[in-house]
Amino acid sequence: MKKILTLAIGLLLTLGTNAQTKNDITANNPAIVSGVVRDGLYTALFPIHPWAGKRVAYLGDSITDPKVKAAKKKYWEWLQEWLGITPWVYAISGRQWNDIPRQAKQLQEEHGDSVDAILIFVGTNDFNDSVPIGEWFTEDEEETWAARHEAKTLQKRRHRTAIMSDETYRGRINKALSTVKALYPTKQIVLLTPIHRGYFGPNDKNVQPTEDFANKCGEFVDAYVESVKQAGNIWSVPVIDWNASCGLYPLLDEHKQYFANPQTDQLHPNDKGHVRMAQTLMYQLLTLPCCF
Repeated sequence: MKKILTLAIGLLLTLGTNAQTKNDITANNPAIVSGVVRDGLYTALFPIHPWAGKRVAYLGDSITDPKVKAAKKKYWEWLQEWLGITPWVYAISGRQWNDIPRQAKQLQEEHGDSVDAILIFVGTNDFNDSVPIGEWFTEDEEETWAARHEAKTLQKRRHRTAIMSDETYRGRINKALSTVKALYPTKQIVLLTPIHRGYFGPNDKNVQPTEDFANKCGEFVDAYVESVKQAGNIWSVPVIDWNASCGLYPLLDEHKQYFANPQTDQLHPNDKGHVRMAQTLMYQLLTLPCCF
């Protein structure tokens, strides 16, 4: 209890100390001046945000890709503006989990070990491409030495091995996270779940139904979202559930205001959608260290 009180008092003192610079922060922050962010707590937390001023890599697909113009400013650009984050973006439109190892290796080649944290936001294209979900492990029986209050003996036990394969969604995630965690063992790696999907039909040869239709595998998008959540436990990486927390739900007409085109593109968030995603992410990241 004493430790909790000490931490609480320390936080209050920090906020009190930072309160004197609140006007300066408000005056100099375009997001607040423009009225995009109206939460007073934001200005108090800005100076002590653990991700402020850090170098963050973004791996993923079209929603993160700077070349896709569904929004003038992406979520990571808002974080750059609000928190002074330096973004290194490797996401490419249309890419799936099987491209994450390549993106991570490119990051390593160009920036070495200087990145502070890596955010991975991908999976919606795996669903659309009907990549089978698959399994996380294969199981067999193997012998291993073991002992508990007795002399050690060679015992036969169930044993599992992670599936590393581009043929299934979970195999792809295993392969990607094995690669990223090996390349960056001392860095923070965070997974973001795919957001909800609406209709996308830019032309007659690319028509993607709303998420209430299953893909060709017979799987709904929920299975792909849940697999990302499970990967957090399997690979010991934090997961931010954007699917639930950002609030974007293009299946309702009232929510199409957050997407690029109410008739043809309810897959890619527009400016309003990215601001909402960014605000959610900014507060979620308050709970995670950026550097170790």
